[in-house]
Amino acid sequence: MEIITGTGSVLVGTILPFLIVLTVVVFFHELGHFLVARWCGIRVLVFSIGFGPELFGRVDRHGTRWKVSAIPLGGFVKFYGDEGAASTPDRDAVAAMNASERSVSFPAKPLWQRAAVVAAGPLANFVLAIAIFTLFFSIYGKQMVSARVDTVQPQSAAAAAGFEPGDRIVEIDGQSIESFADVQRMVSVNAGLPLDVVVERDGTRRDLVVTPELRTIEDRFGNEQRLGILGIGRSTKPSDVIVKTYLPHTAFAAAVEETWDVLERTVDYVGGVIAGRNPADQLGGPIRVAHISGQVASLGVMQLINLIAVLSISIGLINLVPIPLLDGGHLAFYAIEAVRGRPLSERVMDLSYRVGFALVLSLMIFVTWNDITTLSFFGAAKP
Repeated sequence: MEIITGTGSVLVGTILPFLIVLTVVVFFHELGHFLVARWCGIRVLVFSIGFGPELFGRVDRHGTRWKVSAIPLGGFVKFYGDEGAASTPDRDAVAAMNASERSVSFPAKPLWQRAAVVAAGPLANFVLAIAIFTLFFSIYGKQMVSARVDTVQPQSAAAAAGFEPGDRIVEIDGQSIESFADVQRMVSVNAGLPLDVVVERDGTRRDLVVTPELRTIEDRFGNEQRLGILGIGRSTKPSDVIVKTYLPHTAFAAAVEETWDVLERTVDYVGGVIAGRNPADQLGGPIRVAHISGQVASLGVMQLINLIAVLSISIGLINLVPIPLLDGGHLAFYAIEAVRGRPLSERVMDLSYRVGFALVLSLMIFVTWNDITTLSFFGAAKP
């Protein structure tokens, strides 16, 4: 009964923000493929947001079908000479083409052009994130809280390492620390690993070694996360709150750095999952994205746009993983082709795509199961 009576609020509060976030991210990803393909003289047959049956669309003057499809969990650009939406070459069709047709087909293009078209999708995701961060930093600046320790929890990792209230953290594992958020970024993905920390205390620098503990914490929405924790509290003094302003060119540099930080944290976390240091329950799929989109949308439009930037980075990174069907898989095939001087055989390619499909499907099932078992969706209580 709660689900039925709450349908309207779920639609507006969760589904709509989810569709906005995912559509923007997917559109820019596919736009990257599309623009570079056009630049290389490749004929684009279809530009689709979503998969499955077409909901609506139109054909432009170049013959490209722009459409929105029923399943909003991705998108694709189909080129002339492709067998399907995954850009698998239709070699029989290419062999039967005349010279004019081959000149605008994707499989017949030089290796570097095919690689550029494929790489343009993830690159567009990173460019989108950098553009959003640049705009935010130019207009609003960046609010930071000093990496000064206000409190140390008893019997915590920080207490055992010798942290004291008033310490200012200036370096972790050789990386300069500018704010308390920098500390959180470094610590959260390094649970169980010793970190070399330099703190400033009474005007002198001291070296400490601390091993973050893996703990479960709750955010403002009640979502649980398992992260590395030191057991320190940040300063609440107004003098330790800094708003850093940027000129356009420095905002761009800061945006590139912010994008790199998000990439680095994501890679560190996934690496920790593979190594067994980090729990895999934080890996999420479409349900989690929808859940988070609704929560972030409740905070305001600016926060939702910021989520678009972060998700865009994640989508770009995921697509660079060298799994067949993903952009990274295509780039891996092109690298092999460059070394061998010829593409892999049709049999090997077909087998690779089957394996890639199985891997992607398995990952989708895994993250969806994670979402179902760890999130409170449609107002349901967490298990």
